[in-house]
Amino acid sequence: MSTENLPQSPESPSRKPRVAVVFGGRSSEHGISVVTAGAVLKAIDRTRYDVLPIGITQDGRWALTADEPERMAIAERRTPSVDQLAESAEGAVVLPVDPADREVVYSEPGSVPKALGEVDVVFPVLHGPYGEDGTLQGLLELSGIPYVGCGVLSSAVGQDKEYMKRVFTSFGLKVGPYLVIRPREWERDEAAARRRIVDFAGEHGWPLFVKPARAGSSIGITKVDGLAGLDDAIAEAQRHDPKIIVEAALRGREIECGVLEFEDGPRASLPAEIPPPDAHAYYDFEAKYIDSTPGIVPAPLTDEETAEVRRLAVEAFDAASCEGLVRADFFLTEDGEFVINEINTLPGFTPISMYPQMWQATGVSYQELVDLLIRAALRRSTGLR
Repeated sequence: MSTENLPQSPESPSRKPRVAVVFGGRSSEHGISVVTAGAVLKAIDRTRYDVLPIGITQDGRWALTADEPERMAIAERRTPSVDQLAESAEGAVVLPVDPADREVVYSEPGSVPKALGEVDVVFPVLHGPYGEDGTLQGLLELSGIPYVGCGVLSSAVGQDKEYMKRVFTSFGLKVGPYLVIRPREWERDEAAARRRIVDFAGEHGWPLFVKPARAGSSIGITKVDGLAGLDDAIAEAQRHDPKIIVEAALRGREIECGVLEFEDGPRASLPAEIPPPDAHAYYDFEAKYIDSTPGIVPAPLTDEETAEVRRLAVEAFDAASCEGLVRADFFLTEDGEFVINEINTLPGFTPISMYPQMWQATGVSYQELVDLLIRAALRRSTGLR
């Protein structure tokens, strides 16, 4: 590959801040991350920022990709991949390891490494493990490069549904009944681990939701209506994570609320309601991204309910020490109580995703949302804060 068309290191001291949009990754949410990156690349104000798209392949290679958002869309019900977008099958992008140096380098076998210039802020749009879970955030902390979104601790807590619920409970937020099966339990006595799930169903009733403990976008989740489907549901969850979480079904309405960090602190958006999708057993990956099941924005709640869920969303944001953005998901039970299901520290972020839609209804456009997140990251230093 020729390096003559690669981004050049700007010489002007008054250059625009450079934003590296990092996407793809090694998780099962690789494809939707690429779709999200396309939307973010379209939305970034090129009069204010320079942009450097960096894709991470499913085997972990950091690849230079073309700045072509139109190639990052879902086509024929299939999500794109970084391998389809990479400028080279072997070239690799390397971040600096010295906090005093933000120079990004591109290298290919047999070629002289090429400096791509300094990166001022990273906009990560990686969903799931190896990106949303604190691993990428730790790398950026070591590199001294500011980044959009939550830090190491809050990203890790937000990714692991077990510890997320433990944190919420310790701060007085109400969560639904759940059970965790760790891989060691399964390996030591599979029958005993399965009996724990059956006993949990006996206590809380069917259906149950069997989930990977550290995944998102509803990937690997199965709604189980009885014993006959339990083994397949466990196997599906374990395909994505050796640790699984089993949750009791809560009777009520699904309500979501976005939280965004402004200069004066976090604020909550108007909430949305996720109605039961007609063609799906629950709000799964296909309902969210392929069939684009619409949510109701704003949610048809009373003024008191709206104020309460917005308050609780900010409480959840603060409880997990979040920064930047979070989507908080609740159930409004039949007795009028909000029960928090989870937070997502890098929520679905395509223009049709609920987080941007909620902020659109609150008066913040998608382009403004992207700009606010970049500005918040540029204000923040790395390290202890």
